Amino acid sequence: MRLSTYMSASTPSRLLLLPLSLASFSFAAGQLESKRGISVLGDDHNSDWSLLTSTESPLSWYWNWSPWPTDSKLVAGLMFVPQIHGIDNIEANAAQVNRLPENSTHLLTFNEPDGTTDSGGSSISPQDAAKTYIDSIVSLRKANGGRYLISHPASTGSAPGLNWLREFNASCYDLEPETGCPLDFIAAHWYGAFDGLTWWVSQLDTFYNVNTTRETPLKIWITEVALPQADEDATVQMLNQTIPYLDAAEDVEAYAWFGMFRRDESNEWTGKEVAMFKSDGALTEVGATYLNGVASNETSKGLPFEEGQKGDAKDENSASRFAPEMWLLLGMSLWWALLLSN
Repeated sequence: MRLSTYMSASTPSRLLLLPLSLASFSFAAGQLESKRGISVLGDDHNSDWSLLTSTESPLSWYWNWSPWPTDSKLVAGLMFVPQIHGIDNIEANAAQVNRLPENSTHLLTFNEPDGTTDSGGSSISPQDAAKTYIDSIVSLRKANGGRYLISHPASTGSAPGLNWLREFNASCYDLEPETGCPLDFIAAHWYGAFDGLTWWVSQLDTFYNVNTTRETPLKIWITEVALPQADEDATVQMLNQTIPYLDAAEDVEAYAWFGMFRRDESNEWTGKEVAMFKSDGALTEVGATYLNGVASNETSKGLPFEEGQKGDAKDENSASRFAPEMWLLLGMSLWWALLLSN
């Protein structure tokens, strides 16, 4: 992660022929209950997860910067979106991705390759990324015989990030002049003010959709978004602008707030106010706002989440979204097994 920065409107750009998808794949109807997901950074508190996976929660998916899912008892009911973070151990990570359940349908690739490893990036040159993508990622793609819809790497939300994507795309066509590095959706990160977010979405849409021969526009997944190093009031204000915008944006298919942790587990770079939970496990105003979709104030009375709310520490979450008919089916199965045993 890196603080996102604007690129001047006068920054030169050149038209590149980005790869056309060989087939158009999108979410099946109802596969995602909502666009809203969560970036999971090591929070293993049962009480926190009991709120995030409750029947009132709008969250439908999560990711954790790896191909290894979080404990299923914690994330019950959420779709896991794996990521191959970098080019190291690429074959082992690709094999792990192929072992995931079939409800994992989307695959994220290299994390902030223009960023340093100290900041969470993968620090990969565009040339090395292109070669590894073609050699080891394309075969995982549904349109190329695999099972996933795949993204290009998610750069930092910045002018250097966009330049990295340009060089990556050019390298892809140097290696594969006909197809380049095919993709099915766009992965994006944004850290900064709301108006900068709208600018970054526009930049990516222009790069991937407008300045191409593509007939069907690619959708954007904003897998990290936050306002770092700001106070709580400013962060809530940014969320109140961001959530309605992203929910309504036709070119945005999914998004995830960066803050699935407690304040005492936050890092110095983002600051503690992005955290969804206070140090004692109670929802922050930011957490309640993200789950409700609106600020947790006088206008939000009657909504399911509020600042200070805690989950059930005894709840292991494995049944938080278990439908009643599934309990009935389980009971019938146990009854049948008991009958046969007699």
